[in-house]
Amino acid sequence: MTVTRRLLGQGAAAGFVALAAAPGLARAAGNLAGGDPIRVELRLGTPEGRHVFAPDRLRFETGRLYRLVLINDSRDPHYFTSDEFAARIFTRKVQVMQRGADGREAPLAEFKGTIREIEVYPGHAAEWWFVPVQTGRITDLRCGIVAPDGRTHAAHGMRGEIVIE
Repeated sequence: MTVTRRLLGQGAAAGFVALAAAPGLARAAGNLAGGDPIRVELRLGTPEGRHVFAPDRLRFETGRLYRLVLINDSRDPHYFTSDEFAARIFTRKVQVMQRGADGREAPLAEFKGTIREIEVYPGHAAEWWFVPVQTGRITDLRCGIVAPDGRTHAAHGMRGEIVIE
């Protein structure tokens, strides 16, 4: 997250262009899939069994390519679900990753198109390559998996916020 925050201020220098779409909103223009991605890691749950997103607040900038790495080091499967986020980004691809015996990760599968939910199984990771195209504050990030007590992981605190500037 620290690297991402440091990079956010460089939008204008990197050729970022925003077009007004409506009062308070902006849309990105330009090459939405090129260049090197900004890597952001998000942990889904904890090895101790806490249902959380870490960090629980993400910040992105329109017009920049990101590689959001969803890492599940917990014992439970977890969802990254947000309808609002899906509506404000261009998804370049989602890759399912597998850690080999040598400790290196390699893609197993790749998905394209509109994605609104990704489930990551325990001990695995997925990479979401995207470009934010519309600004806004997103508050519907959640994990909808139902825990043994009948409550969702979101009800246990696995909720988050995303800001696109």
